[in-house]
Amino acid sequence: MALRDTPGYGGNKGVVLVEIIELMARDIASKFDPLKVIVFGSWARGEAGPDSDVDLLVILNCTRDKKRDMQVAIRKELRKFKVPKDIVVATPEDIEEYKDAWWTVYHPALQEGKVLYEQ
Repeated sequence: MALRDTPGYGGNKGVVLVEIIELMARDIASKFDPLKVIVFGSWARGEAGPDSDVDLLVILNCTRDKKRDMQVAIRKELRKFKVPKDIVVATPEDIEEYKDAWWTVYHPALQEGKVLYEQ
């Protein structure tokens, strides 16, 4: 199911924000070559309100010590999108190690998230 087909997106504002989220995912995909971009949280559940931020999990083939640098670079790239956002960068090793760990952000992102881009 596409993000725009998730229940709870009524009105033009929701449609415009969904389009912005999809544009952000395309921008990340074209500039950072991720394995996956997943939207999670209230936007993925169809519960986003006027004060909701956009939660994105970006899975990249990079070393764990480069994750922070990549997160900063992605945030800088997405500054042009004037919506509140939280970017989480993970490696495939992070996902494999913590995918079932309910206390990490990865678990809910993988359980309820919607894949916006995948190689």
